[in-house]
Amino acid sequence: MKKKKKTPDPKTVEEFDEYFEDNDIAHLLDTSTKRVNVDFPSLMLKRLDAKADSMGLTRQALIKYWLAERLKMVD
Repeated sequence: MKKKKKTPDPKTVEEFDEYFEDNDIAHLLDTSTKRVNVDFPSLMLKRLDAKADSMGLTRQALIKYWLAERLKMVD
């Protein structure tokens, strides 16, 4: 059985790019998804968008990454 690689905790857009260009990320993907709706205050969305833009990510990608990190799904 293949051992999972430890996924780094990238801090910059460059680190994200470097990791995903140099590594197979298939083990990070879960193709079984379900749609959920979450209401956020406008100020929170503005701050999320600003953070996502600064990291070169979409709002959805940033939320998914942060949730996975918090739930310890990112090694």
